[in-house]
Amino acid sequence: MDTANLNLPDNFISRELSLLEFNKRVLAMANDQDVPILERLKFLCIVSSNLDEFFEIRLSSLKEKLIFRANNVGYEMLSTEKNLIKINKSAHELVNNQYELFSHNISTELHNVGINFLPAAQWNNKQYRWLRDFFYREIEPVLSPIALDSTRPFPRILNKSLNFIISLNGVDAFNRKTNIAIIQIPKSLPWLIQLKNEPENENDYVFLYEIIRQFVIQLFNGMEIKGCYQFRITRNIDYFLNEEKLSNLMFAMQDNLAANRFGKAVRLEVEDDCPMVLKKYLLQKFHLGNQDLYQARELVGLSCLMEIYNTTDKKELKYPEFTPSVPNTILKKSNIFESIANKDLLLNHPYQSFSPIIDMVSQGSNDPNTLSIKMTLYRLGDGYPIINHLVKAAKAGKEVTVLVELRARFDELANIKFANQLQEAGAQVIYGVVSFKTHSKMLLIVRRECNELKRYAHLGTGNYHLETARTYTDYSLLSADKNLTEDLHHIFLQLTGMKNTPPLKKLIQAPFGLHEHLLDCIHQEISNVNKGKKGHIVAKLNALVEPEIIKALYQASSAGVLIDLIIRGECCLKPGLPGISENIRVRSIIGRFLEHSRIYYFYDDGGEKIYCSSADWMERNMFRRVEISFPIENDTLKKHLLNDLNLLLQDNSKAWELQSNGKWIKTKIESGMQKVCAQSTKLLLN
Repeated sequence: MDTANLNLPDNFISRELSLLEFNKRVLAMANDQDVPILERLKFLCIVSSNLDEFFEIRLSSLKEKLIFRANNVGYEMLSTEKNLIKINKSAHELVNNQYELFSHNISTELHNVGINFLPAAQWNNKQYRWLRDFFYREIEPVLSPIALDSTRPFPRILNKSLNFIISLNGVDAFNRKTNIAIIQIPKSLPWLIQLKNEPENENDYVFLYEIIRQFVIQLFNGMEIKGCYQFRITRNIDYFLNEEKLSNLMFAMQDNLAANRFGKAVRLEVEDDCPMVLKKYLLQKFHLGNQDLYQARELVGLSCLMEIYNTTDKKELKYPEFTPSVPNTILKKSNIFESIANKDLLLNHPYQSFSPIIDMVSQGSNDPNTLSIKMTLYRLGDGYPIINHLVKAAKAGKEVTVLVELRARFDELANIKFANQLQEAGAQVIYGVVSFKTHSKMLLIVRRECNELKRYAHLGTGNYHLETARTYTDYSLLSADKNLTEDLHHIFLQLTGMKNTPPLKKLIQAPFGLHEHLLDCIHQEISNVNKGKKGHIVAKLNALVEPEIIKALYQASSAGVLIDLIIRGECCLKPGLPGISENIRVRSIIGRFLEHSRIYYFYDDGGEKIYCSSADWMERNMFRRVEISFPIENDTLKKHLLNDLNLLLQDNSKAWELQSNGKWIKTKIESGMQKVCAQSTKLLLN
């Protein structure tokens, strides 16, 4: 094998294009006629929110790299610029498909089930009067239109806020002439108004822009309104912290979050019927080019439609509800500690309940035999049950130590609030490690039992987030294994103090060896195949982008190792390349639940090593984050995991296959084949 070929850029897919391909697969769910209509609307909103984050983080970062390299002449500069052109083309295509799907499909089907979006032309007299009163009562008092001139310059526009640009003609009360005005919509106003004047109208909605456009003349009395158009700016929200020079990470985070509201603009969204002269005016004000202009049909920013999903009571328009199961081994015992004292327990969320993990914290906080609780918190959502239990434990005099990761993207403010609550209760709170995010999900409880100390642990592939535990597929390991809990004890000492961790017996930690361990496992499969033995690797991940691991997988494929990859999102590896990746299959499962769990499987000459982990195969997870990978050693639990992996590999209902050109193709059910949907099967089994 010519290993030099493994380094060619053409053998890798860019992360940005891969992310856009992922969102195309999610958008396909919004167009799937087998999916209930409100769930399809939800998938449409998810794509809109994902695109916001894509521009705020990924595309803004790529643009910064291009500017940084602008003085360099060479392949790297040209490659980045060409990649940016491809990304802009793909992003525009995705946005156009979004609006096409909403305008000509989803909105029509919602109308057919009695959920309507009423344009001004369809308001009857009663609705007109109600909306006019609503405008004067709820909207007009909080608006501050700004007519632009030398004393009223163009205002600073908040990231992702809804705004209007108004084309005017005439003079105001001071005899001042102006042609343009800006209205910034306060975030306190909803973008979608539910008509509530009569019971029969409860599923009728009016977009905020329709109301403002209809009554905007009241804000410019005596002037001619030539046009009123929505626009929205997306800004770079990435931040840089020189953590080695910080005296207080929390204060620095608060300052950065405030500044990020006005980061550099990266995208301009405008209604498509806005005159070109106004579009160019806005582009110039935000220092953007034509490639950064995205034209919206009707509503600017589709994610606000999530309000319909959240407020509509028509259960028949959503997925059927289900109740997650709780294993009998837990139900038969008086407390969670008895259930796992002598036997590991593996839970698969959301099919199995997350309540045992909450019970573990709750019972630990109330139990007089509990001496200490140590925990990492990354994303907690509305995590008050867990916080309340930890606060109670701290106030009761138990030793409570919590690592709250303040740098969890989009959860920074919530985590700052939780950290303050815990500190006020007397818990020891730390914010992580300088230059390393703590992404691992760990809980360690120490109890006194029969005059001896015993440790109990929870390790997970997902967050301690009660809402996502109902919609994300993840695994939780509950264990009292002596070696595993001792490893976890040493890791907590490492994070809270200055202790150098001794060699771990079971856990594998990033950035201290996980990357090397994965490469060793891959190369062991290569060695086994070279000896005439079987080699097989299965990895289920959210993302595969780390170059050295991709090269190792290419080498393994070239040697004859069979490789099955289940990658939900970004995948920079290209399967099916002659002489390089012919033995690699890559699939993605996009269904009702977000596939979030990370599982690594290596055949190991029949030894079958299998791990669950908090880490994707990305550079940041391997080298810039604290991550944990934990082995599944119990034969029964290993069998359950292998069955789950095989079910995902057999899925022909919600699966997509990655092609060597970087495109994804929906798996087809061939004639005579039985339909297999992994998530539906798991719901039936649990």
